[in-house]
Amino acid sequence: MREVNPAQTGRGMAFDLWMKAPMPMVTLFKTLDVTPLVRLSRKHHCKFNMLMCWCVGKAAAQVEQFYLLPVGDSLVEYDCLAVNTVVDTRDGEISTCDIPFSSDLAQFERDYLHLTAQVRESCQPHDLDNHMVIGTSALIQTEIDGAVNIYAGCFNNPFLIWGRCRKRLLKTTLPISFQFHHTQMDGAHAARFLELLQREIRDLSL
Repeated sequence: MREVNPAQTGRGMAFDLWMKAPMPMVTLFKTLDVTPLVRLSRKHHCKFNMLMCWCVGKAAAQVEQFYLLPVGDSLVEYDCLAVNTVVDTRDGEISTCDIPFSSDLAQFERDYLHLTAQVRESCQPHDLDNHMVIGTSALIQTEIDGAVNIYAGCFNNPFLIWGRCRKRLLKTTLPISFQFHHTQMDGAHAARFLELLQREIRDLSL
């Protein structure tokens, strides 16, 4: 990771416009067809949430704006991505776990299982400070239509939230919300990411 001059990136104008905005976050909502993930999860006995997180990372890796992030008053460029997930810990609380993204699904699954188990037992978060982290939260206790996350001003990372899958006769869908800092990307970049996410879900095979 390294600090960059915003004027020498494609986000210079956005940096000037949105860094001082009182609420610079934008949220988009989309309903995904996750039928392929449900079928693969059952067939190969792998975690649905792991597959979702991998598809999030795979789609984000194809959008260059994900490698830039406003941090404090600066714009920082990263070489690597990670996907964060929320873990239920053994003491009955929750903690967070950053999983380094790998285009190799088998490697990502190994890291996911190892690191989430570590967080579950230690009750301590696993943070990767040298990665641009995409946050996720799965609220599987209920179906939700979407969510707008809080903005505290200290974490500007993109964030996805989803709830319980909606099962129909031949199709399973999942409404998601995607929140991002307007300095990092515009709506068109976010829309492209969501389209790529659906494509990665549709094309995933094990």
